[in-house]
Amino acid sequence: MPYSSLKKWRDEKWMEHQVSSQALNEFHDEMMKKVFHIALQKHIATFGPVPCRYEWFVMGSGGRFEQAIISDQDHGLIYEEKSDEAKCYFLSLGKELADGLNEVGYPYCDGNVMSSNPVWSKSIVEWEEQLSKWLTEESFESIRFLLIFYDARVLVGEETYCKKLRKLINDYVKRNPHLLERLLENTQHVKKAVGFFHQFLTESHGSHAGSIDLKQSGFFPYVNNVRLLAMKESVEATSTLARLKELCSISNYKEELSWCSDEFEKLLQYRLQYHKKNTENYDDIHYLNIKELSKDERKDMKHILLNGQKLQNYTQSVIKGMFNI
Repeated sequence: MPYSSLKKWRDEKWMEHQVSSQALNEFHDEMMKKVFHIALQKHIATFGPVPCRYEWFVMGSGGRFEQAIISDQDHGLIYEEKSDEAKCYFLSLGKELADGLNEVGYPYCDGNVMSSNPVWSKSIVEWEEQLSKWLTEESFESIRFLLIFYDARVLVGEETYCKKLRKLINDYVKRNPHLLERLLENTQHVKKAVGFFHQFLTESHGSHAGSIDLKQSGFFPYVNNVRLLAMKESVEATSTLARLKELCSISNYKEELSWCSDEFEKLLQYRLQYHKKNTENYDDIHYLNIKELSKDERKDMKHILLNGQKLQNYTQSVIKGMFNI
């Protein structure tokens, strides 16, 4: 099946999978796996069989199983064999993957977090070296890449390599908990959507005037802070909801985070319900026009956003409290 046929099939099936975020993300997984299969067959036809074992993983909202209707690309490759031949083979496959995903409707990642980029396509040995560098270097870019990778979820192949790399990160954090402070600094600058007097702080001009940025102001406070707590506790899960479930099984967090899953699920549902139906623009999907909400929904949305700030304050107190004993 060519990519154009797959895009046509996707466009015909979309509406059937918009009943819930769960259904939508299962469809995304199915789509991305189909793209991978086409890309791999095309690549094998030109370059021969796969030289060694490998894993293809997704990151970002895909890694967390939280994709919107339109989602850009965030993916990488880990392969077993460290050789120039394997490197060329998988980089070329990564380019075919990125081009295929783009053709089917997943825009290229602006930050180039794709399997076509050597940073995100490496042998397991090179991945271990790179992660060790990111962990010890602690530059802004290294911290950002580390947080991106921590959401990695394997879509194709065995999961042993990703698990091994996540354990490498978790073990380092246990030995060097001060890294959590650096990670905290990286994630605390969030655009507020509710002001001091509990008024909505909407975009004042441009095509999104009157709207709030759900990605920056809504999702980031939940996603970033739950991820940090997950790193502190070496939680294996990659989705925000699954991480919350694991965290709430730990007595310290049960009372403090018991409300969190409901709020995040509502956030996912609002984005799904009020996305711009006719847009093909990835950025548009994250904006919510307040005028479209009923009075009760506006009250509910303020509650969700303020609770995101509450979660941020709580996470800050937990991380900083580790060093104030």
